[in-house]
Amino acid sequence: MKFLWTTIHVKDLDESAAFYTDIVGLKVLRRFVARPGVEIAFLGFGGQGETKVELISGERTGDEPFAGNIAIGFEVESADAMMEFLKEKNIAIHSGPFESPNHKFFFVKDPGGLNVQFFEQRKP
Repeated sequence: MKFLWTTIHVKDLDESAAFYTDIVGLKVLRRFVARPGVEIAFLGFGGQGETKVELISGERTGDEPFAGNIAIGFEVESADAMMEFLKEKNIAIHSGPFESPNHKFFFVKDPGGLNVQFFEQRKP
């Protein structure tokens, strides 16, 4: 068994794809119209066998609340450098940073309100 992707239903595919490419650093690997009114984009870093992010627009309104506290996380080299980058892009830190001797992480919101975690693993 293999974990293939996480699906995120979005209101505006262009806006959400821009967030994940410009802020997170993912690449649009594939984008297509699945059927009239429904467009899908798969994003990833381009590695073989990686788990991808699937953005779908048009299937739902995007107004439905999330079931529970859902987040997707990305490992970064430096949480501090990422926070500085986000500040330059006028993206607010939603919560954190939280740190221990082994890690530091924080959360922002994507354009649709999904929690996005940036996680720095520190060497012991």
